[in-house]
Amino acid sequence: MAESEEENLQKQIDEIEALASIYEDEWCVIDEASRIFCIRIVDELDHPKWTICLQVILPSEYPSAAPPVYQLNAPWLRGQERLSLSNGLEEIYLENSGDCILFLWVGKIRDFLQLKSQSADTAPEILKTTEEAGINYRDDCLFAPQPPGQQGTVNVADPESSGGEQLPPIIHGEPITDRRSTFQAHLAPVVTPNQVKLLLHDLYQNKKIVNATHNIYAYRIYCEDKQTFLQDCEDDGETAAGGRLLHLLQEEGQRSTVKRKKTKSKK
Repeated sequence: MAESEEENLQKQIDEIEALASIYEDEWCVIDEASRIFCIRIVDELDHPKWTICLQVILPSEYPSAAPPVYQLNAPWLRGQERLSLSNGLEEIYLENSGDCILFLWVGKIRDFLQLKSQSADTAPEILKTTEEAGINYRDDCLFAPQPPGQQGTVNVADPESSGGEQLPPIIHGEPITDRRSTFQAHLAPVVTPNQVKLLLHDLYQNKKIVNATHNIYAYRIYCEDKQTFLQDCEDDGETAAGGRLLHLLQEEGQRSTVKRKKTKSKK
C-alpha cells in the first residue's frame, strides 16, 4: 500500500471515529471493509420533522485526491431541492479539496433541513423506503463530485478481497435480438456490497459479457436497522440506462409491498 493510501486510511479512521462518537445511534456502518457508512440527519433532535440519510462510500484516494461517493436518501427530496443540496455539497468539496469533509457535509444538510423546517407548514408524509412512489429514477444513484479531468470507472473486486462471501446463484435470461442489438439479462439475489463485487467479477469472466458494448447493472440492498436502501447503478456509456434499471427495481419493490398489504388485509 502506498504511503498516501496509508495516510488516507488513517484520516478516514480518525474521521469515522469522531463522527461515530458525536452522532452515536444516528451513525451506521453498512460495510466497513468496503468503507460504506450512513448517517441519519434531522432538522431538530427533540421533535424531528425532516430527515435525510446520507450514505457515503470512501474510496482509497479520499481525502487527498478524491471525494466520497454519496447518496441522499429521502422520499420527499426531489427536483430542484435535491439539485440545490447536491450543488452545496459539491461546493464544499471543491472549497476543501484534500481535507476530510464529512462533518461539513452533515452540517450543510442539517442547515438545509432546519431552513426547510422554518419555511414549511407541515412535515412530509412518512413513507417506508419500499413505498418510494414518484421518485425520479436518477435521484437515488450514488454519485460523487468529479475533480477536473477525472472520469469514473467501474471497479470489479477480485473474489479474494470480498471477505469470504459466497457467490449468489445467478439466473441467466435468454438472449433477445432487436434491431441488430442483442440483450441478455442476469439476475441474482445479493445481501451485501461484497456479493455485488463477486457477482460482477464472475460475470466478467464471460468473454461475450466483457466484449459487450454496454454492461449496465443496478442493485438494491435493504438495511433494516435504518429502514433505507443501499443501492447503486452503472450506465456503462448508455445514457440513463442503469438509472432506468434501478427505477424498475424500485417499482417492483413497491408493487411487492402493495401486494403483501393486500394479502394481509384479506386475512
